[in-house]
Amino acid sequence: DPQQLELATTSTRKLRRFIVIDEVVDKLYGSQVREYFEENNVQHKILALPTTEETKSMDLVLNILQEVQDFSIDRRTEPIIAIGGGVCLDIVGLAASLYRRRTPYIRVPTTLLSYVDASVGAKNGVNFLQCKNKLGGYTPPVASFLDRSFIQSIPRRHISNGLGEILKMALMKHKGLFDLLKSHGKYLLDTKFQSCSSFADHGDAALQTTRIAIETMLEELAPNLWEDDLDRLVDFGHLISPELEMRVLPSLMHGEAVNVDMAFMTYVAHARGLIAAEEREQILQCMRGLELPVWHSGCSWALIKRALRERLKHSGGQPRMPLPTGLGVAEIFNDTSEETLEKAYKLWVRD
Repeated sequence: DPQQLELATTSTRKLRRFIVIDEVVDKLYGSQVREYFEENNVQHKILALPTTEETKSMDLVLNILQEVQDFSIDRRTEPIIAIGGGVCLDIVGLAASLYRRRTPYIRVPTTLLSYVDASVGAKNGVNFLQCKNKLGGYTPPVASFLDRSFIQSIPRRHISNGLGEILKMALMKHKGLFDLLKSHGKYLLDTKFQSCSSFADHGDAALQTTRIAIETMLEELAPNLWEDDLDRLVDFGHLISPELEMRVLPSLMHGEAVNVDMAFMTYVAHARGLIAAEEREQILQCMRGLELPVWHSGCSWALIKRALRERLKHSGGQPRMPLPTGLGVAEIFNDTSEETLEKAYKLWVRD
């Protein structure tokens, strides 16, 4: 808004910002963040919090709002800034949406998963009654600031975790992205998504991969930001995984649980005759190359049935099951029989 920009640059009033930062990120980058605000003469309050799936609750949202109230921000011109992984961005998004009904906020993702997933779209939320993201809303941020240099400090497993969500978009919508992951997966893990000019044979695989993943996600989300249409290809990997992830916490990270779900659904697609055995093996080989789990002992047949019953409640009485119909192409199905699912499950467990 040019008017707001002029007001901000000409105003004698000191700029003020309220920042919520994940406590692990604060240990790594907190001094630089503080230095940045001090150098720019911004009055600021930094709240460092433990933002994990286990702490992702309304209690934490209320803690944040108490601090926001004490700091006293302008509800239109002083956005709350969230710096952290997906859980942090989700919690702060919900807090901002509740404070004075809608306070602007900015997302700064610091993990690969949040970079390509939580930073995109309008959703926010917290866990409730042991159900993932049961409370939440749709309030897009005013901006997402993407900086891949944050990713270099996260452990290799976290990179792999983020690759699960990138692979989801590749399998649903983009064969070229699938080929990139197949060819450069190990390199991306080794270099932690940093752009390395010394490896010319890889080009800028990190930039290409993240850009395509985000663009395909936006293509899918933007026309349906408030999920009025419940047929969503981005739900691939998210039919069984919410139940599985909450059941086995903290043994599976989000992207890992999503990948276990995608591996099972790949078997379902093959059992239905949608993909050939060779395509199924290519997908599983790519998953292993990205160091993602393709099975978990907690994913029992009983859990799958329970998760699909929950899915019916959540998606208007239809399973709305996204399945690959090839590499990089997919459709949504409502007619997968229990017999087909059980056959796919037995093959998956056997393999």
